[in-house]
Amino acid sequence: MARVLTPVDLWSNAFQAAMIVAEAQAVIAMRMWGLAGVWSVTPSENSRMVSEKAFALTRAATDAGTAALRGRRADQVVAAAMKPIRQKTRANARRLAKRGYKKR
Repeated sequence: MARVLTPVDLWSNAFQAAMIVAEAQAVIAMRMWGLAGVWSVTPSENSRMVSEKAFALTRAATDAGTAALRGRRADQVVAAAMKPIRQKTRANARRLAKRGYKKR
């Protein structure tokens, strides 16, 4: 018997979506500061910010499709789609935050 959908399941997805938004905004800010010369970023950061999106989106679509084909509930399909994106935003936010302000 399938587990019944609870409000916690929906809140969990909402929380993950909110974290994706917050982390993505932080990453955007740090990368913009890097372009302005204020934040310490690697020279490969510009190409990295473009190439990583294709991989994360492909992984999200694949994971969501797999979950749907396995008969998962809608909230589980959404969670599967958000997981690789959240992993990437979290990793980027942590990595860029460690670099800090550019020392002159």
